Order: sequence, then C-alpha cells, then structure tokens
Amino acid sequence: MRKSILAAMGAVLLAAVLGGCANQQAVQRRHDAAAYNTELGIAYLERGQLAVSQTKLDLALKENPRDPDVHSARALLFARLREPQEADKEFREALRLAPKNPAFQNNYAVYLCSVGRVDEGVQTFVKAAQNPLYMTPAVAYENAGVCLRGAHRDTQAAQMFRNALAVQANFPQAAWELADLDFSDGRLAQARQEIDAFIAADQETPDLLLLAVKVTRAQKDPLDAELYARRLQLDFPNSAQARALADLGRNPG
Repeated sequence: MRKSILAAMGAVLLAAVLGGCANQQAVQRRHDAAAYNTELGIAYLERGQLAVSQTKLDLALKENPRDPDVHSARALLFARLREPQEADKEFREALRLAPKNPAFQNNYAVYLCSVGRVDEGVQTFVKAAQNPLYMTPAVAYENAGVCLRGAHRDTQAAQMFRNALAVQANFPQAAWELADLDFSDGRLAQARQEIDAFIAADQETPDLLLLAVKVTRAQKDPLDAELYARRLQLDFPNSAQARALADLGRNPG
C-alpha cells in the first residue's frame, strides 16, 4: 500500500515537472516569436511599410507584452505615424521595463527634441551620456547640442558641444558644430581657431574644410581660403562638400 502511494505521488510530481517544462517551453516560444516579429516590424518600418510594421509589432506585443524591445519599436512606429501620445507612452514603457538601456534613452531624447520638448530631450540625452552602459557618450552630448541649437539656445548648445569634445577630443562632428555655431554668430577668430586646432591634429573632414573656406573668406584671407579649398578638393574629391565649392564661388556671401 505504501509503495503504491509513493508511486502515485511520484507520478504527480513528475507530471507537475513535465507540465512546468512544457509551460516554460511555450513561454519561450512566444518570446522567440515576439523577438522575431519585432525584428520584422523594425525592418518594415525602415522600408516605410508602416501598416505591415504595425501588424508585426501588434503580434509581438501580444506574444510578449513585457519585452522592452517591443515597446521601443512600437514607439518608433507611432512617432512615424504622428501619434505622439501613443509614441510617448511606448517610449516610457520601454524605459520603465529597461531603465538603464542607453539606446532607449537616446531614442526617446531624439523623439522629444523632434516634437519640441527641448528641455526634456536635453535632460534625457545627458542622462544617456552619463549612463556607464552607453558606449558613445560624446554622441549624446552632441545630439543635445543640436537639439538646443535648433531651439536657438546657442550658449547652451556650445556647452554641450564642448562636453562632447571633453569626452572625446577627436570627435569631428562636435568640433564642426561648435565652429559652425561660432561662425554663424560672427565669432570668426574663435571659429578659425577651433577649425585649425582640429585640422592640425590630422582630424580633417570635408565639413571642417568647407567651413574653413567659408571662415577664411569671411576674414578676407583669400590665400588661406584657397589652400583650404585645394585641400578639400585633393583629399575629398568626390565629396558633396568639394562639389559645393563651385556654388560657394558663385555665392561668396
């Protein structure tokens, strides 16, 4: 009698274990399906096939509603669909589920700046820059500067570009942004100094060289302007910036 009771208990336990394994496998299958549909949704989003993207991401949400990647992808979709309330809700849900994910922080910050919520966007960029998991903090600071510059808050923008260069001294885009900001505001000597320092360190880019041409022409320095122009044509002959020299010649102002 005792053996039969023990055998029955063992059968119950085995059934419970097998049932638990089966349940775990079913959950894993749903999560795998959600990940796959999320990838498809993003791919269709990048192709501009928004309706198909939404179908895939709706499936992914049903399959795994607690996956932050699903909510992040849906946030990007709703941003493209111009549904700000839904986009904001999905961005926030992604960050609630994965509060330290720097990519989610950066994407949300880009979105906030795009809809004019500049202060929130800048704060979120800075949070991403200060996140030890974020591998490119200089990019986050530079993005914050671009956001501020778009709002005509040039002094704050310049500080963000300097923050980017403090983190990554050889970051040409931030150097160009800072010099271009000074050039636009009429600080020609400051812009020239920033450009020359960067180019002297062999960090030239087509953007920086074209800006150098503009600055030196504005300074009435035709010799250096010609030197920069030739350097741009020789080092980056197929660039859009080299082609822009012709238009610059026709419109020197």
